[in-house]
Amino acid sequence: MPVSCHAERSLPCRPEVAFAMATDPDRFPTFFTGFGPIPAVRGIRLHSPLAVGSQRRVHNSDGTVLSERVIAHDPPVRHAYTLSGFRPPFSWLVTQGEANWTITGHEFGSRVRWDYEFALKRQWLWPVAALVLKLFMARAMHRCLKNMSRALMTPDPAPGKP
Repeated sequence: MPVSCHAERSLPCRPEVAFAMATDPDRFPTFFTGFGPIPAVRGIRLHSPLAVGSQRRVHNSDGTVLSERVIAHDPPVRHAYTLSGFRPPFSWLVTQGEANWTITGHEFGSRVRWDYEFALKRQWLWPVAALVLKLFMARAMHRCLKNMSRALMTPDPAPGKP
């Protein structure tokens, strides 16, 4: 039995903009700031252009480096990947995560839904893994979407000004 988490939010932008924010290796780390034991993302390195089968390395604030493999890439509506390479304590609980971003347009912008499903190392760990992931990972995901929304609301400084 896997552990599932999800976050959902409306963003005041076209689906193309929301999709670009979710997949941009330079901007995304500024949005995913972590929560509790879930570390912030400090950097993302692509091994090839973003497409099905491409791989990325995710560098976290706690020094861990995770591997992502893209399993769906359908701009601007869907982006999915597997996440692996966890270190303790998470490697004691889960073997991999599978993320799925879906973006739909509506009259005020875009609706972004981000789902994660984590495969457990041992089924009897479900209560502990569910507590940790649903409490901390889900909040980190919600915070990320909130940061994306804030970035859209913050005006860019005038050209030539810091």
